Amino acid sequence: MTSDIGVTCTSCGAHHPELPMNYSAETPAVWDPAFADADGCLLSADQCVVQRIGITLDRVREIAGRLGDELAVRMQRMDPTPELQFKERRWLPVLAPRLTLPVPTPVRFGEPSERFPKHWTVMTWVPGEPLDHSSISRGDHAADTLAGFLKALHVEAPADAPISSDFGAHPKKCTDGFDHFFYAVVPDDLADAVRAVWDDAVAAPEWEGPPLWVHGDLHPANVVVSDGTLSGIVDFGALFAGDPAWDLAAAWVLLPAGLASRFFDMYACADEAAIRRARGLAAMKSLFLMLMGQNGDRGLPGGKPKWGPVGRAALDRVLQSRYSSPSRP
Repeated sequence: MTSDIGVTCTSCGAHHPELPMNYSAETPAVWDPAFADADGCLLSADQCVVQRIGITLDRVREIAGRLGDELAVRMQRMDPTPELQFKERRWLPVLAPRLTLPVPTPVRFGEPSERFPKHWTVMTWVPGEPLDHSSISRGDHAADTLAGFLKALHVEAPADAPISSDFGAHPKKCTDGFDHFFYAVVPDDLADAVRAVWDDAVAAPEWEGPPLWVHGDLHPANVVVSDGTLSGIVDFGALFAGDPAWDLAAAWVLLPAGLASRFFDMYACADEAAIRRARGLAAMKSLFLMLMGQNGDRGLPGGKPKWGPVGRAALDRVLQSRYSSPSRP
């Protein structure tokens, strides 16, 4: 609705003295009554999208806040570049239609402005509770669901797909990172067993297939759970084309104990070398979660207190598993 001076925004209900640049464009329904008493709005160059969000903004590379019942906003903060958002904007609309679980898809882009000098993206909201705040009780269903999702995702990527500099390398090229996590948090009584798992992954043959689409960062904060099983996958900022073992590590990082075998049977596309690499990467990811938990316990920036127990449970699952590739017809 417009007036002689400015516009009453259909997103936030506030009156803005200047007409947005493309007000005639379709505006997402981001207004939430909970924001009715908020002071002012955060404006992009073309529309009002954000009012008070209950998130600490400092010391966070990116933040995401819920907007109403169906949308969320992802905002660049400490990250020096907006490349993670650009990657999701470019590729999620391509991937989402064929995936077997809900994923966030972009519906509106925001450019830097005087009010907020960073990029932001309005995304669809994926319902559910993050796994680091919940648990899986329907293990068989979750294993089948994860296998189906990854089988749908792990297809050959196009030539212009992103190649990651942080994720996707063979374990033998990740020894510095592993050693950092290992010496920081590995329990003394598990050190030899964890090192053996990692050494086996380092010795495993490299991925010889074409680069496949890989989420790259599957951990308990990046999946959501409903009714005791996996119900959505979020945060595709690490998306890359490469070795699927980086995602297959989720068989231990995400699923309850004893379900790796069922997962790989349902996935049905991993040879023994991929499973060895995946198990080592799962050990590294578990140590990372433990370190983030330790940092949280110590009150360090970026620490996640809830991640410590989650990581230790995942590490136990890795060490308890002796799974190898099933025979194929």
